[in-house]
Amino acid sequence: MSYARARKLVAGIGVRQVRIACGLILFCYLFWHFTNHALGNVSYETMEAALQFHFAFWRNPVVESVFYTAAIVHWLLGLWALYQRREFRYPGAEITQLVLGLSIPLLIAGHLIAARLQSPLFGRDVDYAHAFVSYWINRPYLHWVQFTLLLVAWIHGCIGLYFWLRLKGFFSAAAPYLLAAAVLMPTLALLGLIQGAREVVALYATPEWREMNVGPDSMATPDERALLDTITLEAMAAYLGVLALIFVARGVRALRERRGGLISLRYPDGRVVRVARGTSVLEASLRNRIPHASVCGGKARCSTCRVRVVGDLSNLPAPSQREAFVLERVGVRADASVRLACQLRPQSDIAFYPLFPPQMTADMLRRSVGFRLDEERYLVSMFVDMRRSTSMAEKRLPFDTMFFINRFVAAVASAVEQSGGRTNQFVGDGVLALFGLTCGPEAACRQALDAVGRVAVNIERLNAEFAHDLREPIRFGIGVHGGEVVVGDVGYKEHRVFTALGDAVNVAARLQDLTKDLGGEVVISEEVCRLAGLDPAALSAREVSIRGRSAPLSVRVAVEARRMAALAA
Repeated sequence: MSYARARKLVAGIGVRQVRIACGLILFCYLFWHFTNHALGNVSYETMEAALQFHFAFWRNPVVESVFYTAAIVHWLLGLWALYQRREFRYPGAEITQLVLGLSIPLLIAGHLIAARLQSPLFGRDVDYAHAFVSYWINRPYLHWVQFTLLLVAWIHGCIGLYFWLRLKGFFSAAAPYLLAAAVLMPTLALLGLIQGAREVVALYATPEWREMNVGPDSMATPDERALLDTITLEAMAAYLGVLALIFVARGVRALRERRGGLISLRYPDGRVVRVARGTSVLEASLRNRIPHASVCGGKARCSTCRVRVVGDLSNLPAPSQREAFVLERVGVRADASVRLACQLRPQSDIAFYPLFPPQMTADMLRRSVGFRLDEERYLVSMFVDMRRSTSMAEKRLPFDTMFFINRFVAAVASAVEQSGGRTNQFVGDGVLALFGLTCGPEAACRQALDAVGRVAVNIERLNAEFAHDLREPIRFGIGVHGGEVVVGDVGYKEHRVFTALGDAVNVAARLQDLTKDLGGEVVISEEVCRLAGLDPAALSAREVSIRGRSAPLSVRVAVEARRMAALAA
């Protein structure tokens, strides 16, 4: 790794990233622990034997140091986040994660102190036998506390993983498997604990087993239990005291900020809100119930909350290291007027307008991986249209017509995806596909030509499959052209679609229409053929007039689209 890259990586590390890293370590421990519990479905002896491997790894001095450091740092940063947060009008999942996270120390105090302090205080380790006897026999109400703790910790961790992974490109494909694991793992763990406890309760009735495994010397005496209970209560009281101090500090801060004066934030619709200095733009929007995009929840990860400040920029506070990193990552670092609303805390009046629609979602953001929304770039557009679908509809039931059109669209989309492109719009029996979202112009042109050949092959298979149901084979026309376009989301409110806009897209549509007049299945612009490295003599050349363009356009015509598979190769 180069020094510049390493420096850039370090610059992107903020409090949130450290908290995520620590949380991943804790989740690994939790997952291992749940796996050990799940072995109770096999037998109590199996889970007890596996516990020794658990101890061997997690009580290794180095691993133990890393684990407890991660736990302490994660806890402290969670408290710091609670102090920093000025507004709690966030999505339900975030509030749920916050409440569950704050409750974990209260739930875990008794278990942690009983399991880990007995060794340094009384010279004994606690295994499953001791835990089951304590939680199911001596104090049977405690196993319900443990069940609650396990579920609370697991749900808290899963929500955190969801917030982290939902912005990743692979999340859509992995989500069903992750959800299945998130549901299956705690279910198996709780069933394993119940089954193991049943075995231990039965074994406890045997004096020999009881003397060997949970005799008086291996269990806490009443005095020792009282000491552990006292420590537990004091720890819980101390934690509640810390939470109280945080809320007192929040109140003091709010009072000081209000005494420091209010500033005005002007939104593009003319609305003006008054907030205390130090309030972020995103917090101001949430507090006043003004819709504002923020996929990551204001954690400076997604950049969807970014705004463009209008007017004087001299009084804006400088971006933090994390904000500067995110702005550089999305390519707007040089534009001082673009800031992250979750990080910008103005000290004077400002006017701004958001750059993303309030309805921006994680799915919309994942689709933009590899390029920036509202960015101009070179793309290859391919229009595919089904011929004579209207005459087909006249002679068939609507359901039958819809069935054939859906099969046609599926055949085209499959060919596009196999070639590395992306289907973008479905209009009736027509499909718009884009190539070049994640590669350069030459590769995009080669992908488009390859897709043409694959479309022909797929449609041939479709015709063979329905030879007895169709009076005549399905025909199609394809137009391909490349050029500079703008990619982004178009629409209103929740009815928004990702698409490309520009002359190149319009030309591709016109070329598809010309296939009827030129007597071929495919019309490809000369530019696409040249960038793809296609032999100029492979296809017939023509000069065509395009509606809306003054100069004619050089194109290549293929009578049979199937030929493109061999030519593109």
